[in-house]
Amino acid sequence: MVVLTIVASVLIAGMSIYQFKEQAKDYHEKRLFRKEIAIKKDIANELRETDYEITTENLPLIFRERIAGISTVHGMQVNIYDLEGRLRKSSRTQFKTDSLRSQVSKEILQELDNAEDGRYVRRFELDGQSYRSSYSYLTDNKFKNIAILNLPYIENDDFMSYELEEFLKRLSLVYTLMFLISLVLAYFLARYITRSIRSISDNLKELDISKRNRKLEVDHKGTEEINTLVESYNKMVEELEESAVKLATSEREQAWREMAKQVAHEIKNPLTPMRLTVQSFQRRFDPTDPNYKEKLNEYSNSLIEQIDVMSNIASAFSTYAAMPAQKNEETDVCMVTQLALDIFNESNIHYSSDCESLKAVFDRTQLIRVVTNLVKNAIQATDVSHENKIEVSVKHDDLKIYIIVSDSGTGIHPDFETKIFEPKFTTKNSGMGLGLAMVKQIVENFEGSIDMETVYGQGTTFTVTLPRS
Repeated sequence: MVVLTIVASVLIAGMSIYQFKEQAKDYHEKRLFRKEIAIKKDIANELRETDYEITTENLPLIFRERIAGISTVHGMQVNIYDLEGRLRKSSRTQFKTDSLRSQVSKEILQELDNAEDGRYVRRFELDGQSYRSSYSYLTDNKFKNIAILNLPYIENDDFMSYELEEFLKRLSLVYTLMFLISLVLAYFLARYITRSIRSISDNLKELDISKRNRKLEVDHKGTEEINTLVESYNKMVEELEESAVKLATSEREQAWREMAKQVAHEIKNPLTPMRLTVQSFQRRFDPTDPNYKEKLNEYSNSLIEQIDVMSNIASAFSTYAAMPAQKNEETDVCMVTQLALDIFNESNIHYSSDCESLKAVFDRTQLIRVVTNLVKNAIQATDVSHENKIEVSVKHDDLKIYIIVSDSGTGIHPDFETKIFEPKFTTKNSGMGLGLAMVKQIVENFEGSIDMETVYGQGTTFTVTLPRS
């Protein structure tokens, strides 16, 4: 902006000087021409009124007294030469120029003779002053050339120079003000532009894949380029966070799968020998012992109970690590959802549906498991300060079926929202944290999705989306 202001001021000043010079040139040229016409009219009047014969030789007699008056009226020196260029009559005013000579040069006579309008103007400078000297023919009453009229003219540009000087002064004041304004605007504009860029730069330096990165706010009043840059940065932050979450989730899921398989393998290995040992003990135990039944039952129940506990633990991990083979069967979602709710006796569970029957390709058993897990989580999210109402609904549109489980319980803390579907994560004092992770895996296996909306302290809503068959 500053450079443009300076360049514009220089260009306008240069154009102004050029314009004034051209204007002065045109002014002097037209003024000399007007003077020449007026003087010629006075000379023509004098020639009509004279008693002398109009010839070249009689011109000094005709204008003996009148030429001084013509010169005074028009403020110019008047010289009359014959056709050979010899001086015949002059107003004899003091005029410092080498054009006032007794003989006109052959070059001027030749230029005058070749001029189409019978007029020739010669420009020259003397002692730093510009002059013009006009040569034209004088004719008699019959339009016959009888002499050459010479009018020396001084190009006095004092007034033009004064006007130019005043104009340039005003122009310099205006552009000085514009220069100062452009400096201020350039300063604030540069700070405004670089502020957003500097903010992006600072955020890029602090960018860390291991933590939540802050987005930049888009100022819609800013320039389109800056807003585009900020939006691109925010999009990059979102994609980075999604990639980080997916990477972390994938790593944790893989780790827990391997652990679950290993735990299941290690726990299940001794189960069969233990069961065989118990059965063998039951067969070989001495029945004559009066207390054999009591001892046998006590021992067997205790051992089998411990075996069942180990089996349940192994089964829980194994369920997540390797889900049972899914059955791609057409299932009535409304009917299966109601069937899953029948096992709950809580009076605060309410069911609704916008249709009696909705079909989707889904494993019936696994759909029951999905609904059961979501409802259990809703029941456990109890807030003692108010009643926990649980709403289970099935809705649909042309392409999708939605199973919605909402509660008015404790909600989920913002710090845990991104971890809620991770394996082994739980906010409860009991449980292994595999329920929601298993639900997510089941739903995604059938090309569905599960979303969560929560307000901490007010409740949570899970929405399972399934494609319609």
